[in-house]
Amino acid sequence: MTDVAEATARIRFRAGRHVLVLAAGLVLLLAVVVLSIGTGSGDLSFAGAWHLLWSGDGGYDSTVVHSMRVPRTILGVIAGASLAVAGVVMQTLTRNPLADPGIFGVNAGAAACVVAVVSLFGLDAFTGYVWFGLLGAAVASAVTFVLGARAGTGTAPLRLALAGTAVSAALTAFTNAFVYFDSASFAQYRSWIVGSLNVPNATVVWQVLPFAIAGLLGALLLAAPLNALALGEDAGTALGSKVGRTRVLGVVVVAVLCGATTAAAGPIAFVGLTVPHLIRAFTGPDHRLLLPYSIVFAPTLVLVADIIGRVLLPGGEIQVAIMCAVLGGPVFVLIARRRRLTEL
Repeated sequence: MTDVAEATARIRFRAGRHVLVLAAGLVLLLAVVVLSIGTGSGDLSFAGAWHLLWSGDGGYDSTVVHSMRVPRTILGVIAGASLAVAGVVMQTLTRNPLADPGIFGVNAGAAACVVAVVSLFGLDAFTGYVWFGLLGAAVASAVTFVLGARAGTGTAPLRLALAGTAVSAALTAFTNAFVYFDSASFAQYRSWIVGSLNVPNATVVWQVLPFAIAGLLGALLLAAPLNALALGEDAGTALGSKVGRTRVLGVVVVAVLCGATTAAAGPIAFVGLTVPHLIRAFTGPDHRLLLPYSIVFAPTLVLVADIIGRVLLPGGEIQVAIMCAVLGGPVFVLIARRRRLTEL
């Protein structure tokens, strides 16, 4: 009886600890959101920005706060949560600890579709080609899954990774051909490929927000099946999990999350690769913890990188994708050197 009571106490203690850590993460994220809205590369002070946020006067500074800083902050939260969760799901589906959001051809599909519509139809409105970026990401993910499910030899995770690499290579060649022959496509592609949260207005954010929410909810619902899949196909099947359905739904979740984020902000590297490994060091491999932690803590990393990029250069900014690579690259190297990246 004592052993049962002790085990129950340990479970309650661990649950309480995770609740406290998640609450602290939410407080930290809120603080970084406040800092992001109040910080910029211009002369507007922190106090002035927050005053204009609640009582805008319609002037230039008010427009900067409402039309630039607030949307980019919300997009930073969306991008961080979406990319980290997509990284967790992809690493589990492929059982590859080095999988990142580009492995299913999502980035390449979004880029190819954006460049094609700009070149063929002259579409230059950012709010217009976000939808085509989503379409390209979805099609690329679907093709990757079909090829990975039917072609090649070896396990399904390996086929998915190889199919994604092949699809990415083909779409990148397609994109380069359009960019080479069409200067308008090149200009749009160059501004998109660097990866930035600096969207022209809030419309883009509201366009991608429903997809991000749907993808995050879908991932949370897949937490238990992903735990079973992480044990291997045979073990997952023995536990009653429908491995094939889990893999299909996982690919859909990845396509929605990565497609929405990549279409709006461009490709942002290292978030989906580094954050899951940092969080696993604390939570372990349980997706019921890993996914919520990713949703809470990854946006903080993205917003901190964006803030640093905005204030590092006086009168200018360094795009968030560059800063995420600068911050995330060394962290991932340290993780790889200090602890073995276990096979998923």
